[in-house]
Amino acid sequence: MQIHPIRTENDHDLAVNRIAELIGAKPDTGEGEELDILATLVDAYEAKHHGIDAPDPITAIQFRMEQQGLTRKDLEPLIGSRARVSEVMTGRRSLTLAMIRRVRNELGIPADVLISHPQKKHRKRVNPEIASVNAKRRVGVR
Repeated sequence: MQIHPIRTENDHDLAVNRIAELIGAKPDTGEGEELDILATLVDAYEAKHHGIDAPDPITAIQFRMEQQGLTRKDLEPLIGSRARVSEVMTGRRSLTLAMIRRVRNELGIPADVLISHPQKKHRKRVNPEIASVNAKRRVGVR
């Protein structure tokens, strides 16, 4: 059993392949201990190099809606009127504390996910000269 730290993707691939070979090894054996150590090393490497960020609140709500077959209409008791649901789901309005509590309780989304700020959608920068020409074309000015 030659175990060393996982520092590169190649080391990671080798360790994962070895884990696949060791799956099913009995605990308290040499192979069982090797499996345990390699799994710990791979887990640490993946947490450091392949971490997954928590989703923004809107993405989390949309995902849960998809999972449960919900519509925006189903969110009205949790968020408010149809217009308020639309504002929240398009990112024009943030969730209030009361909304966060209701969504957490009813949909089971962790509060820490719901209180984070939605990720801003970056608008593409437009060259003002091109935009001006395009605007004139739309209204028929040459």
